[in-house]
Amino acid sequence: MSAHSHGQLHGPPHVTATGKHRKKLILVVAITLGVVVVQVIGAALSGSLSLLADAGHMLSDAAGVSIALLAAWIATRPATARSTYGYQRAEVLAALANAMILMVIAVVIFIEAIRRFGTTPEVRTDIMLIAAVVGAAANLACLLILRGGQKESLNLRGAYLEVLGDLLGSAAVIVAAVVIALTGYQQADTIASMLIALMIVPRAWSLLRDVINVLLESAPKGVDPEMIREHILGVRGVVDAHDIHAWTITSGVPVFSAHVVVENATLNAEGVDQILDRLTHCLSNHFDTEHCTFQLEPQEHAVHESRQHA
Repeated sequence: MSAHSHGQLHGPPHVTATGKHRKKLILVVAITLGVVVVQVIGAALSGSLSLLADAGHMLSDAAGVSIALLAAWIATRPATARSTYGYQRAEVLAALANAMILMVIAVVIFIEAIRRFGTTPEVRTDIMLIAAVVGAAANLACLLILRGGQKESLNLRGAYLEVLGDLLGSAAVIVAAVVIALTGYQQADTIASMLIALMIVPRAWSLLRDVINVLLESAPKGVDPEMIREHILGVRGVVDAHDIHAWTITSGVPVFSAHVVVENATLNAEGVDQILDRLTHCLSNHFDTEHCTFQLEPQEHAVHESRQHA
């Protein structure tokens, strides 16, 4: 005997966390692409590798956010008989692509920086500084736009981290320009580009790790299945709980299922309805999980159950 709570997952499409902030992402893409154009022109006129690296990083950010927007649109498509969860996990795949793009950009920048190390290319610091300041101002504006939603969605968090890295990258370019202008040490530009590459890696790894946790269907952050089990056991009429699973379809859509052994006296229409209400109320209130599936079992059913799961 089983039941879903608070609506079936194959009902109306769920508005994902990324979808709720789509306008913010569109604005960030527009700002970022504008700055990329400014920095590419600035890099061409000034000969600055660090400025070109920052432009490349920002271009990857714009591509990543565009992928997130496309995935958010795909995620709104309704579920089908074959795709019972719909296409909400497209957002997670977009975050994976975003992380991989960041890794590739970091490697390319670092290799180019090593290739140029030891040479002394002439850099026009005035153009370099102006383009870097424009980039820093734009990145700061994008951070403020994304700040409110970055805790709700992997894709928004990825975009937020990328923009934060861009801001640090622009700061590195500004410092390099000032050093070159004051001391004439041209290698400051190459060193700054290497720092930008190194800043990208940990952010890309953090995003990739979160994506892997979702794809491996690990328990959501802050959710302890054993603690949930204890709460379930505290529900009146429940004797035991096993085969407990908690995972995430996409950002903001946690899912839970469990086999719940109940007292035989409750196995009637009214008793089952009351227990299901108590269980779903417990999960939604304590663990912010609305998509729950419970299989209610009589005590005698235990001999038929496999103990392969928690």
